[in-house]
Amino acid sequence: MDFLSEEHHIFRRAIRGFLEKEIKPHYEKWEKEELIPREVWYKLGSEGLLCPWLPVEYGGGAADFGYSFVLIEELERIGSSLVGIPLHNDVVVPYMYHYGTREQKERWLPKCTTGEFVSAIAMTEPGTGSDLAAIRTTAIKKGDSYVLNGSKTFISNGLHGDLFVVVCKTNPHATPAHKGISLLVVEADTLGFIKGKKLDKVGLRSQDTLELTFEDVQVPASNLLGEEGRGFYYLMEQLQQERLIVAIAAATSARRTLDLTLDYVKGRKAFGQPIGSFQHNQFSLVEMETKVEIGETFLHSLVTRHMNGEDVVKEVSMAKWWLTDLAKEVVSTCVQLHGGYGYMEEYEISRRSRDIPVSAIYAGTNEIMKSIIAKKMGLS
Repeated sequence: MDFLSEEHHIFRRAIRGFLEKEIKPHYEKWEKEELIPREVWYKLGSEGLLCPWLPVEYGGGAADFGYSFVLIEELERIGSSLVGIPLHNDVVVPYMYHYGTREQKERWLPKCTTGEFVSAIAMTEPGTGSDLAAIRTTAIKKGDSYVLNGSKTFISNGLHGDLFVVVCKTNPHATPAHKGISLLVVEADTLGFIKGKKLDKVGLRSQDTLELTFEDVQVPASNLLGEEGRGFYYLMEQLQQERLIVAIAAATSARRTLDLTLDYVKGRKAFGQPIGSFQHNQFSLVEMETKVEIGETFLHSLVTRHMNGEDVVKEVSMAKWWLTDLAKEVVSTCVQLHGGYGYMEEYEISRRSRDIPVSAIYAGTNEIMKSIIAKKMGLS
């Protein structure tokens, strides 16, 4: 990985030691309890693992994306339910940094690095997912406030969240519809902002995912991010990094799943020999190893180009769909190679099989990724 320096490798060793001590021993317990404790965020903040890319003046370390890459990999190796941390670090907070005013940055960003503020983004609605232009949540300006009404669902970091970047329509009558979309930052204790039930998911069990409701919520006009009516464009500008993060996690999960399975087939015996010695199983493992290697190579080239500031929307869309589909393929094959043990909760592979599929859905479904690629190819 040419984009990683010796400093990145030192960082990896340091955070792996921290995660092995503070996170990994408790992870299965959190999965059973279906919640990661709030104090974990403060521990991450004290270790400098929240938004390390932010400038020093806002509490960060001015780190490059290579540090985010390393952190995402190390978190995913432990478990996919830690996805809320890179969501905060590299998806939500960048909106506040890139589009916020100086006053907004000074008010919010320092506490995002300490764990005092956990952030979330509220896009999806009960009736609207991929078609962002069709959202129905409105924010109508009255005096020096916006009156926010609507609901959101599948909101990661919903329970622990303190700051929510809410995608809403400040002009419901705009033509085309996407020109009426704006981004408002809503604080969790705002009157009329209701956090609903924690959603009961198939996987990512300890990741806090909620429904949100806004009932005549008075949001100060000073909480508008950037310009009114520019929200859709801001989303498009930042989705490249969000989808790259999903691709990094998918590749890491596929590699972890394969490594678990290689260990298992070398030790598990049937008919007097390790099941990894059977030709059919060898061919399956060789095929997976090859695909994972190819995926990692492509991914690393994209991380390098992203760090260089290149527009790689088409290629990131390719990586997002191909690597998440690959991760699903790998886990399905690896569960089969584990036999009945692959279905037992005591084996990590069973958790991986629950957690991986949703990566092909969030941050834009894989079908949407293919539509983006087709557009970039001049096919639509």
